[in-house]
Amino acid sequence: MAAEGGGSTFAHSLQDTPVWALATVCFFFIFVSLLLEHLIHLLSNWLKRHRKTALFEAVERLKSVLILLGFISLMLAVTQRPISKICISTKVAYTMLPCHKSAATLTSERRLAAAETTNASDHCASQGKTSFISQDGILQLNNFIFVLAVMQIIYSVLTMALGTAKMRRWEAWEKETQTVEYQVANDPNRFRYTRQTTFGRRHMNSFTTTTLHLWIKCFFRQFFRSVAKVDYLTLRHGFISAHLSTNTSFNFQKYIQRSLEDDFKAVVGISPLMWFLVVIFLLVDVHGWHVYFWVSFLPLMIVLALGTKLEVIVATMALQVQDQNSTVIKGAPVVQPNDDLFWFNHPKFVLTLLHYTLFMNAFELSFFVWVTWQYGIKSCYHQSVGFIIIRVVLAVTVQVLCSYITLPLYALVTQMGSQFKSAALEEQTVHVVKQWYAETRDKRKKKQDQSSTVSSSNRTMGSSDFSSHHRILTFSQEMTHPSSEIGNVEEGDQEIHQDELELGMVSSNIAHIELSEVTKI
Repeated sequence: MAAEGGGSTFAHSLQDTPVWALATVCFFFIFVSLLLEHLIHLLSNWLKRHRKTALFEAVERLKSVLILLGFISLMLAVTQRPISKICISTKVAYTMLPCHKSAATLTSERRLAAAETTNASDHCASQGKTSFISQDGILQLNNFIFVLAVMQIIYSVLTMALGTAKMRRWEAWEKETQTVEYQVANDPNRFRYTRQTTFGRRHMNSFTTTTLHLWIKCFFRQFFRSVAKVDYLTLRHGFISAHLSTNTSFNFQKYIQRSLEDDFKAVVGISPLMWFLVVIFLLVDVHGWHVYFWVSFLPLMIVLALGTKLEVIVATMALQVQDQNSTVIKGAPVVQPNDDLFWFNHPKFVLTLLHYTLFMNAFELSFFVWVTWQYGIKSCYHQSVGFIIIRVVLAVTVQVLCSYITLPLYALVTQMGSQFKSAALEEQTVHVVKQWYAETRDKRKKKQDQSSTVSSSNRTMGSSDFSSHHRILTFSQEMTHPSSEIGNVEEGDQEIHQDELELGMVSSNIAHIELSEVTKI
């Protein structure tokens, strides 16, 4: 009960609530939940039909996140009353507060909040203590966890969508590799000076003599043409030379797209360590420490470091080409993919850092949204307007850098590891098997048609002989026609069997390639 304006307002239970109101609220939430479930089901079926296995697994990961949120919400809802009845001393309750308030103000607010919900204040006040956390506080915590999970999913999807949209211009670069002009310009029998190539002029200059100069140059380069056309074509050529030998028609752009889709299923989820980081962030949110303000710079620093490192990897491969070939090279520059170029010799570590960067940035923005929604823009969390503006600007900046700089660089440069994913041959394998199956089926139909034509002609000849000889067949005539028909059928079966063996050999060769040369990262 809370008194206000001389009157009193009581919290109604379901016993005092109209049944039409109860049914309306129940119907609304059930309808929305079923609609969302049906939309996710339709999306999963569409991804299955279009063989988007990686994206289908990402949707399954999204389902697991939603299920975890449901469990957390259910546990908080069920245990909010027992938790609110846990009593602690008043002295302990007034330590490490996120907002600075006097003890009298805090005591009155706690008692008022508890009186509006349960009799927890009377239970703890009779012992000279205060409630561990009120029911209203548990509800607010539940809202924050929901906002955080939704913001993480939105951030991940938005980053992947914007980054993929920027990488669409790589399709034109990929089509250019199949033109005659490109083949002539990259003639394997053509000798050129290493520094005179476009790739050499971009990366081989006097500003790369020392490691410090190289890092400074790459730090600023990520903001201007982070992925140049010559870098894409050179890394494509090096990838194909290292992993696919002479398969120059390999679609490198589609391979990058499939690899990025495969990585998306890891980025969209929230790992247990990330939930532990949430607990740490909530623990250090003490008034006067300004931890969130300093933590907001951490995603920006990680994104800039990742972009610089990826640019350094490209420049290092260019310098290695110069060291290996001295001053003259034959054909296009061939870079050597190697895990040693990456931190800890592990290209996937870049994805891990990118994942945690997106999560920390999502935490910053979700905390701002939750505080504004729950307490208003003028709450004690927003005492400094300058801090609020800086944190929001940093969150937007990190989002732009991740989408338009770091993600395209990651998608291209991380293919320069010693190994590559099985997704590289997945689409081509399906295409080759379908093509051979269609050819074998056509050959089988042709042989069957030829066999049926020959058999019908033999039967026609046999019937004419029978009519001309008064329907009297000799033993040799009777045996000649069946043997010829059988011979034709056996010949067709042998050719069909040969085609099937040929298809089996192709399938086994493809499987051998996938097992021996393709290692799943």
